[in-house]
Amino acid sequence: MHIPSLKDVVSAEEWQLRCDLAAAYRLVAAYGWSDLVFTHISARIPGPEHHFLINPYGLMFDEITASSLVKVDQDCNKLSDSPFPVNPAGFVIHSAIHAAREDAGCVLHTHSRAGVAVSAQKCGVLPISQQSTFVLGSLAYHDYEGVALRDDEKPRLQADLGRANYLMLRNHGLLTVGRTIADAFLNMYIFEATCRIQLDAQAGGELVYVNPQILTGVATAMKTVTVGQGANLAWPALLRKLDRMDPDYKT
Repeated sequence: MHIPSLKDVVSAEEWQLRCDLAAAYRLVAAYGWSDLVFTHISARIPGPEHHFLINPYGLMFDEITASSLVKVDQDCNKLSDSPFPVNPAGFVIHSAIHAAREDAGCVLHTHSRAGVAVSAQKCGVLPISQQSTFVLGSLAYHDYEGVALRDDEKPRLQADLGRANYLMLRNHGLLTVGRTIADAFLNMYIFEATCRIQLDAQAGGELVYVNPQILTGVATAMKTVTVGQGANLAWPALLRKLDRMDPDYKT
């Protein structure tokens, strides 16, 4: 499958965004969070036009490259030539969040086994791990309304998310919001780990809960752990990991 390179066609800023988004898709596949060709990671292209990049529908996440990503508008209409279709239905959730959150440079949604399992638990995320404390500091829930195809669900989705960066879609999966692609990915890494740890812990003995007072200082603690760099601390290392595995995501 040959896709002509867009490196000399789009702006340098858009090309960097394409490389980072393609990397995010490859990393989601590498960490086992993908669901065949389903789910999406969307990234807003800077500028007043409200244009976005999204996956070509039908490609596995480990096939996606910077040049194969499709540019769309707020209604998921294709704005650039591409041999691949896009999935407007899958963009309903993403477009709702991008419209309501100017800080949402990237929205990442998964249907991972652990994420769906915890989303089906009435208790939701439990404060039983260090990872869970980071999630609980900015977590929201949205009840399941069927496959997300209808625009009339958007206001409820936006209201439920509010200013949170972690959203548990009940009976459906996980979603993270980030100012950058790196932020959204790191948030999902922590969210997914939280769910896996919870399921493992529930299979064992009696649970020990984190002191609620600890939750109040999580934001400050996270800044200290990442030496003030947030996701930018881990992102370059993740890109180096990808470069060792298969650098053609940058094509």
